[in-house]
Amino acid sequence: MSAGSCKSGLLSRRAFLGTAAAVAGVVKLPAYAASQQAPAASADAVRVAVVGAGGRGLDNIKDLVAAGGRIAALCDCDERQAAEAYKLFPDAPRYTDWRRLLEREKNIDAVLVATPDHNHAIVSIAAMQLGKHVYCEKPLAHSIWEAREMARVAGERGVVTQMGTQGHAFEGTRRAVEVLRAGLIGDVTELHVWTDRPAGWWPQGITRPPETPPVPEGLDWDVWLGPAPERPYNPAYVPFKWRGFWDFGTGAIGDMGIHNLDTAYWALEPGVPTQVSIVDCSPALTEPSAKETAPLSSILRLQFPARGSNPPITMTWYDGGKLPPEELFQGEPRISKDGGSLIIGSKGTLFTRTWHGGQDESDMFVLLPRKTFADAVMPPQTLPRTMSHHREWLDAIRGEARTQSPFSYAALLTESLLLGDVALRAGGPIEWDHGAMRASNNSSAEPFIRPTFRAGWTL
Repeated sequence: MSAGSCKSGLLSRRAFLGTAAAVAGVVKLPAYAASQQAPAASADAVRVAVVGAGGRGLDNIKDLVAAGGRIAALCDCDERQAAEAYKLFPDAPRYTDWRRLLEREKNIDAVLVATPDHNHAIVSIAAMQLGKHVYCEKPLAHSIWEAREMARVAGERGVVTQMGTQGHAFEGTRRAVEVLRAGLIGDVTELHVWTDRPAGWWPQGITRPPETPPVPEGLDWDVWLGPAPERPYNPAYVPFKWRGFWDFGTGAIGDMGIHNLDTAYWALEPGVPTQVSIVDCSPALTEPSAKETAPLSSILRLQFPARGSNPPITMTWYDGGKLPPEELFQGEPRISKDGGSLIIGSKGTLFTRTWHGGQDESDMFVLLPRKTFADAVMPPQTLPRTMSHHREWLDAIRGEARTQSPFSYAALLTESLLLGDVALRAGGPIEWDHGAMRASNNSSAEPFIRPTFRAGWTL
């Protein structure tokens, strides 16, 4: 059957067109990406400084401009990575140290943070303390304490914030949230969330490289390290390959868990787990590599408590190619292109077949069993729609909307998933005391909850 058939169990195209603009959340690269010539922003456009202008930051820059933002300044401690952004915006002031940018660019309205994870909090908090609105890439922070501080400062300063989970703005994700909140699949008690990463994306399960080559021209290694512990430069970390190293990244669960859990977490509002356990891990946590990087693969179990009349939820997380049991897919293909989730309720299952609820009909979520939901009446639209995640943030800065992934939400989602990292790094199960922000059963977890920052780079 075609993906657009109502009989297939998918939401039909007509259903989507009837509730919002057709696939309003699709984020496409603007035309100037090919021409290398950025369109001019309007005179009243939000003036945004971008910290981390290369790599993922460049994608953010293109999306910001497509959404009507103005690039007011660019910063990257690795000028090699930022070269394309500099070509696109030759007149924008350039910085290699974000601290200088914040000191000198007084007229910016907002800051977009697209640095490696370990620099998210220090840059974002410094910007918010100056009254700047902040968009920060996911995961919100490198540690639970940092995530909480980011939410606290955002609330105190009254700035507009958004965590970079762009799938949050997609039509399929917002429709899935409405379906779940309407109770079509009943009371949810079980979640299965997975990703193929690290796969070939970045290295994990390895020890620290012993070589100490010279720092390449154009890279400010001190700024790149930021609050992370001192260590010599090595190309094993830069660019992008840092994600698996504990000092810099948060592994697969931090990188993709934030995306893949987002639909269920937004809809169900489960709070924070009270228990996290390690079901499977390779290589073993006794291996020397465990001190340096996340494992090649893991299966973790997170227990969310009951909330009022809502039952407890057991979530199982899989990475590195691990997958949920085949029978849970009820005949659907188990291999998705990059990850997904099974949200299991008392009346059925909502299956997201990629890292979000669906951009268009090719990857839209499925209600299972298909036969049961073939003629299901879909709930009315209750969530606002937006052109893109970036546009929503810009509109909120102008007072025309509200962001749907502010730091108050993002901090709880991030904390929930980083508890998986805490369990892996502490080498065993975690009993989580949310109020006290501590693992009540494992004092060795403390350094992974609130890390010690390098001198000169403290919050």
